[in-house]
Amino acid sequence: MTAASPIRVVLVDDQALFRAGIRMLVDSQPDLEVVGEAANGQEGLAVVRATRPDVVLMDIRMPVMDGLAATAELLRDPEPPRVVMLTTFDLDEAAARAIRQGASGFLLKDADPEFLLAAIRTVHAGSAVIAASATRQLFEHFADAAPRAVPETYGALTEREREIFALAARGLSNSEIAGREFLSEATVKTHISRILTKLGLRDRVQLVVFAFEHGLA
Repeated sequence: MTAASPIRVVLVDDQALFRAGIRMLVDSQPDLEVVGEAANGQEGLAVVRATRPDVVLMDIRMPVMDGLAATAELLRDPEPPRVVMLTTFDLDEAAARAIRQGASGFLLKDADPEFLLAAIRTVHAGSAVIAASATRQLFEHFADAAPRAVPETYGALTEREREIFALAARGLSNSEIAGREFLSEATVKTHISRILTKLGLRDRVQLVVFAFEHGLA
């Protein structure tokens, strides 16, 4: 049986020393591979489009073009990669804005190396939200005072799907939901996929955003 292809990663950050450290860390893993890097968002767009990575680690604050602008443009591409924002502090409004635009999560730049590696794998698998409690705290801090009206698409969810939605909105992973609800992980994955399709959402972190913005968290 042939081994699975490594997860392809691109680093976009204006600090060369930081990029070198992350590259060494990621390339030390047999299931991960850095396929490109860039020093600003404009260069990052070119590198990502040339290399077609699975996951992009994108710094928020960079010269020429910042990570917010680059991410917004990148996510308009057909079949864009997962984008994880890199920031220096946890309650970063720019990170919240990037996630609302479609980024798949955020990481602190001083995160533990093992946590960063796990985050890349998590966002690629789509089975959980990176740093679920920190993501919830981010949106609790920057949530609009008045939630938006719940869209009609939410009404299309079955009662079971709403139960799964509520647990996923709290940041629980597939395995955690499976354990609580006495379901197989495959069944949970199927429910999550249907929920995302019905609500027109790209991934689990967008589900969390949807829940907060519509007062369903």
